[in-house]
Amino acid sequence: MNEMFVTGLLIVSLFLLLGSGVWIGLTLAGVAWIGMELFSSRSAGDAMAVTIWGSASSWTLTALPLFIWMGEILFRTRLSENMFKGLAPWVNALPGRLLHTNILGSTIFAAVSGSSAATCATIGKMTIPELTERGYPVERVIGSLGGASTLGLLIPPSIVMIVYGVAAEVSIAKLFVAGVIPGLMLAGLFSGYLMVWALMNPDKIPKADEGMSFTEKLRASSELIPVILLIGGVIGSIYVGVATATEAAAIGVVGSLMLSAYQKSLSWQNFKDALLGATRLYCMMALILAGAAFLTLAMGYIGLPRHLAEWVGSLGLSPGLLLIALGLFYIVLGCFLDGISMIVLTMGVIIPTVQAAGIDLVWFGIFIVLVVEMAQITPPVGFNLFVLQGMTRREINWIARVCLPYFLLMVLAACLLFWFPQIVMWLPGHM
Repeated sequence: MNEMFVTGLLIVSLFLLLGSGVWIGLTLAGVAWIGMELFSSRSAGDAMAVTIWGSASSWTLTALPLFIWMGEILFRTRLSENMFKGLAPWVNALPGRLLHTNILGSTIFAAVSGSSAATCATIGKMTIPELTERGYPVERVIGSLGGASTLGLLIPPSIVMIVYGVAAEVSIAKLFVAGVIPGLMLAGLFSGYLMVWALMNPDKIPKADEGMSFTEKLRASSELIPVILLIGGVIGSIYVGVATATEAAAIGVVGSLMLSAYQKSLSWQNFKDALLGATRLYCMMALILAGAAFLTLAMGYIGLPRHLAEWVGSLGLSPGLLLIALGLFYIVLGCFLDGISMIVLTMGVIIPTVQAAGIDLVWFGIFIVLVVEMAQITPPVGFNLFVLQGMTRREINWIARVCLPYFLLMVLAACLLFWFPQIVMWLPGHM
């Protein structure tokens, strides 16, 4: 049967199910069922049972609920307040001054949360009222927070990286380590942009706070030491080979509980809320992953990934042109789907194409995460835009407009990764 007809029928089925309000995980499973029943000789029921059980029982996937729980625990601590107080004295002398607390705060919290939305909400609840009250331009406050909070996906531990690693069968530990330098590079680009803007608009930046001695700065930053130790424990244990990603996640949960107890914010109610919040979020992700695993199997039986890879190969596209096409595809897709859904929905088809082009899957994982980051601030379904809207009561389009410079900086970062692939591959090469 004509592959274009099959593809068209499945895409129509996908959008009809999504448009009717069916959950994404069930939609993926439904499309897979239609494909196998109509275009395959294998029994769809048996295949679904075996595939869903196999994907759900993956040991690697255990890291996902643990990192989510770690982020939920830290979300309920005084971490954002402590980070603002600890970072503010150090950025006072930089062009842009306290606006950099959004960038640095998001970078630090990203390294312990794994979630872009959680980073945005946690850092924003402290910096938005504080910076606005001090007279910083509200569009710069919101824009820098919206852009920087996307680092929650790129700087490990990252929930999206775990999902990609499972879907593409790539080492999650290598993905985590590979994301460190690109994440820091992107944070540097954001801060650099703020500095340039501040130098061009010095009249829009409030006066610096009263200067502090070096000893006073260290004292103000003392509350950040436990967080830095937690980050070092999680990432360091993976890099030196002491722990797998799953074991590092367990270290992170224990460390976050200890940090919460140290800050006297660990109560039975907070513990219960964090556990239930992590359970709800993971159940949603697990359903999507189960549906995606079945869809991937169905696509394999139908033969669509192989045909697509052959078709792309026949076009004679260079790896650069292929990545541009995939980048544009994911940016458009990100206007309508969240990051996790984007990855699980497409990996079964995209991975064979990428492998045929000779692109390293670890490097491609970081590239995809960066593109998914862009989707967090593209309307109408950018998750970070909704978080910021809930915190500021501003229009989505206005928030998207003030976040646009950071979107363009992410495009620049993606180009830098292509031109200099060692930005991604250097650290994993030394594991």
